[in-house]
Amino acid sequence: MKFVLLGFVVLSFFLQIKAQGFVDDKVTSAANIKVTVSNLGLIGNGFNGKFDLEGQPSCEFPVGSGIEHIFQGGLWLGCELGGATVAVSTGAADDSRGYATGSANFEYTAEVGSVLVERSSLFDSPLFRDNAISHQDLVSDFTDKYKIAPGTQTTIQSHDNPLHADIHFEAYNWNYSFANFFVILNYTIVNTGTEDWVNFSPGYWFDGVVRNINITPPGGSSFFNKGGNGYLDSLFAAYEFDATGDPGFTDSYVSLKFLGADYKGQFCHPSVDTLWKIKYNTWQFKSPDPTYYYPQDDQAKYGKLLAGLNDNPCWESTVAPCQSTSIRQTIHQPNNRSSLLSLTKFPRVVPGDTLQISFALVCAKKNGTGPASDDSDIQKSLLIKNLTWAQTTYNGEDVNFNGVLDSNEDRDGNGKITRFVLPSPPDVPKVKIVPEPGEINLYWAENSERSIDPISKLEDFEGYRIYKTSVGFDVVGIQNISDSLKLIAQYDKVNSLGYNTGLSSIRLAEPIYFSGDATPYYYHFVMEGVQDGWQHGVAVTSFDTGDPVNNLESLESAKLVSLKRVFAGMKSNPGFTNGDPFVYPNPYYARAAWEGASVLEEDRRLMFANLPPNAEVKIYTAAGDLVDQFTHHADSYSGNDIRWFKTYGNPEQQVFSGGEHGWDLLSADMQLIARGLYVFNVRDLDSGKDFRGKFIIIK
Repeated sequence: MKFVLLGFVVLSFFLQIKAQGFVDDKVTSAANIKVTVSNLGLIGNGFNGKFDLEGQPSCEFPVGSGIEHIFQGGLWLGCELGGATVAVSTGAADDSRGYATGSANFEYTAEVGSVLVERSSLFDSPLFRDNAISHQDLVSDFTDKYKIAPGTQTTIQSHDNPLHADIHFEAYNWNYSFANFFVILNYTIVNTGTEDWVNFSPGYWFDGVVRNINITPPGGSSFFNKGGNGYLDSLFAAYEFDATGDPGFTDSYVSLKFLGADYKGQFCHPSVDTLWKIKYNTWQFKSPDPTYYYPQDDQAKYGKLLAGLNDNPCWESTVAPCQSTSIRQTIHQPNNRSSLLSLTKFPRVVPGDTLQISFALVCAKKNGTGPASDDSDIQKSLLIKNLTWAQTTYNGEDVNFNGVLDSNEDRDGNGKITRFVLPSPPDVPKVKIVPEPGEINLYWAENSERSIDPISKLEDFEGYRIYKTSVGFDVVGIQNISDSLKLIAQYDKVNSLGYNTGLSSIRLAEPIYFSGDATPYYYHFVMEGVQDGWQHGVAVTSFDTGDPVNNLESLESAKLVSLKRVFAGMKSNPGFTNGDPFVYPNPYYARAAWEGASVLEEDRRLMFANLPPNAEVKIYTAAGDLVDQFTHHADSYSGNDIRWFKTYGNPEQQVFSGGEHGWDLLSADMQLIARGLYVFNVRDLDSGKDFRGKFIIIK
């Protein structure tokens, strides 16, 4: 494996993390949106830290696309402490560096050794817990009470008046195709101080930036000042889109939506009680503009929490004294802005009181083919649909959204509203992939057929769907594998629903077992005519009958959960009994179509094929000088030793045929190799036999 480690940078970073002692983060992994979430209730990583060192996304959607959506975001809490002193605690705010312990605006901390706990509601997950809400919960506790960061001597700048708020934080995400585009942020806030919080207002600030980092790497003002902003009044959602940055490569929205709050059994939402208001603000980075100013102190921040631009007389108006362009129209134009949503206001939160508030981070593709700078109703249609699903998830048993548990809504019988409940498709089928030359064999278990829907309480399995990508989906344009997976076959029960194909044509007479795997596989489907060496995305899903009684359409398990990136090709060749090893393409031409558009020399790929299951491969110049070598083990090979499979694939999802191994055409010391004739030697590590062959590089 060839990597260059910048030792000093890596060491410095991890020493910094160790010194902080209370900061931990993880990435959401169930949904089609990868968001960095920290144990301080923050989202995004500011494009630094693990983003630089490990390629950890800040907020990538769709997964694998390179399209980022968030710089950073955090919780804001503001009040008049004891009815006198204005105090605001912020998790994050305008800062080009992102989170830094002790810096102004980053005022939340946790106890030394605190971590972000992960749990899952999926029964087959090693992280399964009975109390899990979603397919991946991220859970932590943090506080604003410390003026000096725990475990350090670092004073938190300008954090003079803590509210003494203890916050329990939970982030939820699901893999369902109808819910894999949002992450819910749920905060339970306790007044642990000695003073009342008068006119208390909680909010959430986020700095959206929708750019494709494969096209434009992060950095500089020109990276951040291309965003258009907006606010959907009826959905209580702030949003941002890329207006002029990477048009054609970033056609998506990011949005923050207020879902609801609860205080002492009272449901707090403007749709239920107009006494509650959502305030929307957006401002330009470090701007002194009187309308779009950056709030620098507690008094200014509190003012933003209590009064929104959506209250401003010029929000919609262009009549004097307003400008010729309304505020709503102005913020659609590109600039470097961040946004704040806040709920006003709780008259008095006394010591010991608890309240809960929830937001959703939602992404969506732009609909239609309009210009990137536009923001039409058609373009927002998918965003609105996704926002609605986020709200439906929050509502849970509160189907009519009145904040009251009506007689027909208590599905779990616990006597209170259970939120964060989604209808559930059948379980994802357990799939085994076996690639061979020119074909891909799919085997799957019957576990989906025993699934029970949490709403109807019925076994409502109906059938299976099989998906495959077209050749070159991964190297042409921007990769969106969810959309690239196309339905190629469907099998369903013989009844009054679906196509009534039956399942018998794909069901094996007896289940098949694989070495080291106790799962019985009952179904088999063959994809024929598959091009060897190319990446093929494949997935098997299950779907249910739907539930007319509860007005639910048929639901399907997530394609991305069963997704495998498969490379058909030669099987393992023990002792060279199935012919000689070979190289393809031979001759090799630089910038071949299957390599993609990357201009990086590290993203080259040549395949060695018909290898023994355990082999040592050495590459030499025609003069006999060793260029490079690698060891091949069929049982463990995932492609992670060359960059191509990371740029265009995902080593955790890749499946190879056993007898093939990729090489990046770089020497052992990461130097480019010249064109010409090369010799390779393959040694079967089990039999000791050797084979020598040749290939040609043409550039």
